[in-house]
Amino acid sequence: MRHPPRSVLLAAAGAVALVGSVVVPVVAAQGATPACTVEYAVTGQWDSGFQGSVKVTNNQAALSGWKLTFDFTGGQQVSQGWNAEWSQSGATVTAANEGWNGALGTGASVSAGFLASWSGGNPAPAAFKLNGTTCNVDAEPTTPPPTTPPPPGGTPPALRVSGNKLVDADGTTRRLLGVNRSGGEFMCVQGYGIWDGPVDDAAIKAIADWKANTVRIPLNEECWLGLSNVKPEYGGANYIAAVKELVARVEAHGMTPVLELHWSYGQYTGNSAGCSDVHATCQKPMPDMRYSPAFWSSVASTFKDDRAAVFDLFNEPYPDRAASSTTDAWTCWRDGGTCPGISYEVAGMQDLVDSVRATGARNVILAGGLAYSNDLSQWTAYKPTDPAGNLAAAYHVYNFNSCASESCWNSTLAPVAAQVPLVAGEIGENTCSHGFTDRVMGWFDDHDLSYLGWTWNTWDCSSGPSLISAYDGTPTAYGAGLRDHLRALNP
Repeated sequence: MRHPPRSVLLAAAGAVALVGSVVVPVVAAQGATPACTVEYAVTGQWDSGFQGSVKVTNNQAALSGWKLTFDFTGGQQVSQGWNAEWSQSGATVTAANEGWNGALGTGASVSAGFLASWSGGNPAPAAFKLNGTTCNVDAEPTTPPPTTPPPPGGTPPALRVSGNKLVDADGTTRRLLGVNRSGGEFMCVQGYGIWDGPVDDAAIKAIADWKANTVRIPLNEECWLGLSNVKPEYGGANYIAAVKELVARVEAHGMTPVLELHWSYGQYTGNSAGCSDVHATCQKPMPDMRYSPAFWSSVASTFKDDRAAVFDLFNEPYPDRAASSTTDAWTCWRDGGTCPGISYEVAGMQDLVDSVRATGARNVILAGGLAYSNDLSQWTAYKPTDPAGNLAAAYHVYNFNSCASESCWNSTLAPVAAQVPLVAGEIGENTCSHGFTDRVMGWFDDHDLSYLGWTWNTWDCSSGPSLISAYDGTPTAYGAGLRDHLRALNP
């Protein structure tokens, strides 16, 4: 089921006389300054209804858009509100900024009010989240724990999000540093096999020998689901078994597996279309509602007991190429549904987060932005709500992208990385050298962030960024830059 759009508010209730005023403030915890604080009050109450207010103070990096969420546990129902776009789904209430009050600087506050019904009891909400960040709780320590990569050949850590870092069970910061292993996204749907090249123990050990601690594994949803257009020997149970076997080998060498939806269903023939085929034979602008939630429900169910595994929701969204406005593109990215310029029903990032979490999986989730994951300019304003609090931003950068300079990284990436973990799921260049990726790795190292090189395949590097010329780990001239850098980080 698609994530419902923001619901239309009920008509205002008739005028009623106030019979009292009950104020229920929510006070921030003592200690370090919380990332955000919320003061909640019931400013008037009568037999079947009440008037409430919230005051939200942002203590983190400036926001260009905000969304407050909280749960009513007493069956209360919002009927209308002001100074925010109010909606309610089940017990969860959402207040999102109006067009005129979206900017919320560091230390700035905004207030909004609402009318709601109640029956039997009117308990105050216990917790509030601003753009997915829990408010009224102490912030992370100002001095971060030491960064330690997983030991090569050891067991990869169970990961979670803590503030803007990925950490293990002991709270030690973990950076994801490694490679992509392409093949699982295209070989099966093209009828050639499952992987491009060997993925036996020797081949995976060669990756670990570069001192990589992470391998990103692109997948195909039609192959995973075993749809009729895929040869049975390369789809369904056979494909799933092959993925599980590869994940086990990656983890046996102490590396974190990142499972990623790369190619998906849905016919798109608009601007920048990769193919006209309805099947998952090229990169589509967005996931599809028909199969992508089912794919993630199955993947999450398969790996939910393996907290070392990371889920990357969708390779490179580009609804901005189909939509006429940035607002439409980011709204499509988050909410899905009927999106401008895309003929199929889209699964938004919120739909996919919901599909993963509905299985009980608490694994870390990555979500890439617009422009083939190269644009994170409004990621924090539109980021999906994750009830597990384990959501991170994904970014891709090549030398030919728009955001491929330190000035762009400083202006658009640094603010995101100040709020959530940031993983460059793909870095690379098409020059058969590594001058650009050296700059990328230097900037990401300076900011204690993660990055993965594209790609561990023996393709001619002049036709695309290929790290190796042989599966024993012999690097191309381009790949030597990543190999030598990883080895220097972990001698």
